[in-house]
Amino acid sequence: MPTLRPNHAEAIQASTAERRDPAPLRLFVTRMAALIASSRSERRILEGGSDLLAALIERDDWLPEAYARPHPERYQQYLLHCDSRERFSVVSFVWGPGQATPIHNHRIWGLVGILRGAERVESFRNGPSGLAPDGPPRIMKAGEVDAVSPLIGDIHRVTNAFHDRVSVSIHVYGANIGAVERSIFDEDGGRRPFVSGYVDSPLPNIWQPVPGRNRG
Repeated sequence: MPTLRPNHAEAIQASTAERRDPAPLRLFVTRMAALIASSRSERRILEGGSDLLAALIERDDWLPEAYARPHPERYQQYLLHCDSRERFSVVSFVWGPGQATPIHNHRIWGLVGILRGAERVESFRNGPSGLAPDGPPRIMKAGEVDAVSPLIGDIHRVTNAFHDRVSVSIHVYGANIGAVERSIFDEDGGRRPFVSGYVDSPLPNIWQPVPGRNRG
């Protein structure tokens, strides 16, 4: 069992004390698993998954604060759930003020839903002279959902749109994203491999009932 850093262990305990209701995430996970089991069509999964993710991020009372904690130097990637067959994973991304990713790809389908704050998204495509912008930058606001995949475009750079507050987004990927070998790109098209991994923390218990609330 991994050793928790004291400050993060305290955050996990505090989060448990908050009694955040895991029902929305539990419902999302079970419905997402059913969707993936019922179809091999990426288009159908992205369409249906977008609706499910939009419903999840409509409310902001379920994500434990321990999985929404920023780091002063870099964005954080917390694993919330990974399917036992690694067909999909659910992750919270936490962005401190002004923090950004490098330009990167995904190699699998993915969905991004903004739970708090806003994100600036710059999309890219491979061109004859390296990477080229694929449309103007976009601002995604709370409640909005976007999709990526190698079929529709999956190279982008993401920045917290705010310089004075934290933003949080919920991501769903068609694999165990923390174990997928992907690429970071230079703007001239050069690339290098990377595997993102996750912040070292236990998974939230989505099956824990909250006293006084109906199980969903």
